[in-house]
Amino acid sequence: MKIICIGRNYAKHIEELQNEKPENPVIFLKPDSAVLSKNMPFVIPSFSNNVHYEVEILVKICKVGKHISQKFAPNYYNEIGLGIDFTARDLQNQLREKGLPWEKAKAFDGSALIGNFIQKEKLGDLGNLSFSLQKNKELVQDGNTKAMLWKIDEIIAYVSQFFTLKIGDVIFTGTPAGVGKVNENDILTGILNGKENFQINIR
Repeated sequence: MKIICIGRNYAKHIEELQNEKPENPVIFLKPDSAVLSKNMPFVIPSFSNNVHYEVEILVKICKVGKHISQKFAPNYYNEIGLGIDFTARDLQNQLREKGLPWEKAKAFDGSALIGNFIQKEKLGDLGNLSFSLQKNKELVQDGNTKAMLWKIDEIIAYVSQFFTLKIGDVIFTGTPAGVGKVNENDILTGILNGKENFQINIR
């Protein structure tokens, strides 16, 4: 299993971090050790004083594929989920300033929260999925897949040019605006199409 993440896929998030809009999807990876175990809290790592939440729509791959045509991309996933890409923003900024890779800030142990997956047929139009994140019952991120710069099928087609997609791989499709710092004792709740998908405690 590998975790493939797409960065800068929502224009307002690009603006809030003062990044440049990319010509192609920004891709980075997380190892399987980044997956946060089910029902476990997220523990703020000792090497960061500014870990951010980033809620994202997830896609689980169900079929091996390489150089996938966009029109055939729907055949390669049956389930959609919700998750959080935890990011050590202070460390990421330091690495970016030096032109170094992001892995230490993005791929550390427990940095990938994977919520519950749902059969895509039950979700309706995947191009108009609403999702949000609450922090201590307060809305902090509110997104919709219609605002994606690159839609799910476009992402699969693009990613598969570089990486063979395998059964069980998970794609994080990018986060909308509203990212922010987590603190001890916070409770984060992810909502997909109006229904709670996950809840996580911060330690």
